[in-house]
Amino acid sequence: MSSLASSSKLLRVPVSPAVALWQRRARATLRGLALPTLVLLVWWAAYRFQWTDSKLLVPIGQVWDTAQRLSANGELWVSLGASLQRQSLGFAIGSLAGLVFGTVLGLSRWFDQFVGPSFHAFKQVSLLAWIPLISVWFGLGDPAKVAFLSLAAFFPVVLNTFEGIRSVPRELTEVARVFAFTRWQLIRRVVLPSALPSIFTGVYLALLYSWLATLGAEYLLTSGKGIGNLLVDGREHFWMDQVLLCVAVVGAVGFLLNLGAAAVEARLVRGRGARR
Repeated sequence: MSSLASSSKLLRVPVSPAVALWQRRARATLRGLALPTLVLLVWWAAYRFQWTDSKLLVPIGQVWDTAQRLSANGELWVSLGASLQRQSLGFAIGSLAGLVFGTVLGLSRWFDQFVGPSFHAFKQVSLLAWIPLISVWFGLGDPAKVAFLSLAAFFPVVLNTFEGIRSVPRELTEVARVFAFTRWQLIRRVVLPSALPSIFTGVYLALLYSWLATLGAEYLLTSGKGIGNLLVDGREHFWMDQVLLCVAVVGAVGFLLNLGAAAVEARLVRGRGARR
C-alpha cells in the first residue's frame, strides 16, 4: 500500500496556483449548486410522478412558460428595471448620507453626545413602522419608495462607519501624533484606511437591505411597476407560476448583488495588501 501511495504522489501532475484556485472555486460552485439542483429535481418529480395535485404549487414547466411569456412581452424586464432603478437610487442616497453622518458621529465626541442618543433611539424603530409616515409625506409613488429604501441603507452604513472609526487602534493615532500629522492627515491616512473594512461591511449590508426593502416597498406602496408589484398581481389572481417566478428572480438578483459585493471586497483587500 505504501508503495502504491508513493507511486500515486509521483504521478500527480503539479498545477499552477491559478489553476489550483480555479479548481477550488469550481468545486465550491458545484457544492453550492447541489442543493438548488436537488430542490428542482424534487419539484419536477412531484408533478411528473403525480405525488401531489396541490394548487398551491405548480409544475416547474409552467413557471418556465410564464418566464418566457413575460420575457417576450417585456413585462418582466420593465418590472425588474424599475425595481433595480429604485434600489440603486435609494442605496446611493442612503449610503452617502450614512457615510457622512457616521463619519461625523465617529470623529466628533460632541456630535456623538448631542445626536447619538436620538439616533440610537430612532434605529430601534422598525423600518415597516415608517411606511405610514412616509406614505403621508411622499404619497404612494416612487419618491416614497426611494425614501424608504434610503432609510434601509442609511442605518447599517452609519453604524459600521461609526464602529470602524472608533475602533482605530490607539497606537496608530499616537504614531501619527509623533509625526505631527494634521487632523486632516490623521483622518485621511490613518482613520479612514483603518476603518475601511468596517465601512465596507456597512455598505455591503446596505446593498442587501435596500434590495430586500425594495420588495417590501413595492408590496406595501403598490403604485407603479416593479417585481414586488408583479408578485402582488400574481397573488391577487392566484397565479402561482407568476408568484414563484418573481420569488426566483428576487433570489437570483440578491445572489448576484452578493457576488458583486464579495468581488469588490476581495479587490479592495488585495489593493490594500499590495500597497502595504
